[in-house]
Amino acid sequence: MAVTESAVVPVEAPGEPEGARDTGAGAAERARAAHEGILRRQSARESAARTYARALPIVPVRARGLTIEGADGRRYLDCLSGAGTLALGHNHPVVLEALRKVLDSGAPLHVLDLATPVKDAFTTELFSTLPPRFAERARIQFCGPAGTDAVEAAFKLVRAATGRTGMLAFTGAYHGMTAGALEASGGATDVRVARLPYPQDYRCPFGVGGDRGAELGARWTESLLDDAKSGVPLPAGMILEPVQGEGGVIPAPDAWTRRMREITRDRSIPLIVDEVQTGVGRTGTFWAVEHSGITPDVMVMSKAIGGSLPLAVVVYRDDLDVWQPGAHAGTFRGNQLAMAAGTATLAYVREHGLAERAATVGARMQDQLRSLAAEFPCIGDVRGRGLMIGLELVDPEGTRQPGPDGPLPAAPELAVAVQRECLRRGLIVELGGRRSSVVRLLPPLTISDEQASAVLDRLADAVREVSSTAPGVRRAGRDTARGAESPL
Repeated sequence: MAVTESAVVPVEAPGEPEGARDTGAGAAERARAAHEGILRRQSARESAARTYARALPIVPVRARGLTIEGADGRRYLDCLSGAGTLALGHNHPVVLEALRKVLDSGAPLHVLDLATPVKDAFTTELFSTLPPRFAERARIQFCGPAGTDAVEAAFKLVRAATGRTGMLAFTGAYHGMTAGALEASGGATDVRVARLPYPQDYRCPFGVGGDRGAELGARWTESLLDDAKSGVPLPAGMILEPVQGEGGVIPAPDAWTRRMREITRDRSIPLIVDEVQTGVGRTGTFWAVEHSGITPDVMVMSKAIGGSLPLAVVVYRDDLDVWQPGAHAGTFRGNQLAMAAGTATLAYVREHGLAERAATVGARMQDQLRSLAAEFPCIGDVRGRGLMIGLELVDPEGTRQPGPDGPLPAAPELAVAVQRECLRRGLIVELGGRRSSVVRLLPPLTISDEQASAVLDRLADAVREVSSTAPGVRRAGRDTARGAESPL
């Protein structure tokens, strides 16, 4: 697929009178100058901790659905979706209408944790989507506006309910950026958390993968909890992701998830499921726990539940509700606009069967990506669930780990190159995984078949370009002339 430039849409410079814009080449030059100026000022003013802005040097000024338009006039297909926040894509009409309705009603926008009709509607809609056995005994805690605060609240909840302090988490996990959430995440260095093996096929910690690898991980967990000399006392809770997102798009096997539920139930350990990124239809069911059929004790939710605005909640079994008033609070836990947008989003996903569509479209995209992987040895693995998809980039000339099908070394530099080539072709993708070697796709659930094909075409073209220039990454079986017809 050839690289094409979109039509340039003029962007007014700061302080420019409306109507003073010209057209043609002059407008294009002014748009590029505005784009570059904004990026320069961001680099000069913002923290060195900024992340996405480094890999994606664009300045969004308009967006709708899957498409973002930059200040320089270029258009992009957005498969980052606010790191999974935009279940319906950018500026979906039902979300905009819900926001206008609240704004036009004169309702207060800030109410702390007071009851409002907007909150009542959100809670009712949210509870209607939960697994029935969980919903019938559920309580909800509105937290600060980020998912990491909901994780902190979940930890405080189970510690208060059990009187214990330790936590169980998994290698490769990501639960947020605050202190407690970081302790349970894969990059932690100073922790009060016992770390357990998370099952995966391509880089199985036991070198076997499949059902056998998952079973060994479950046995290790049981041994750690039951061995009086393991050094791990009975914990306050276990937290897991049904699909590890930042860890490299690794779905947990359903049978293993059920084993974790049995292990925790038998030992009276509350099970916390982190649905911040997997929830609201992303994996092909409304909530990812539905794949395994388990009933957790606690569910942590954020991202898509706010319909693109900040919102985070913890929903949990009623007998865990031992908090005193004010035990967990937050000034912005009553975000009325986010609740209205969230209600509209939840209802639209439910009423239009978008979870089921995510399963169908995601499976088709993964099948096509596996065909691409068969052509290019730099793609070591394709995995995911629903519209949460990852491609792990590897070094084809590296030494495999022991075993007949051992994995090749991760190739983060190739992943960066693919991301860069995707951006040149108007496609926004994210990187993740243990060494940032996984190209991640998180398109909105509203993606059309035609848009899915365009995404795959551009990604295939980016892989082809990288494979034609990087040593040792040639296409398997035939030459890789630039601009060859996409295999997809």
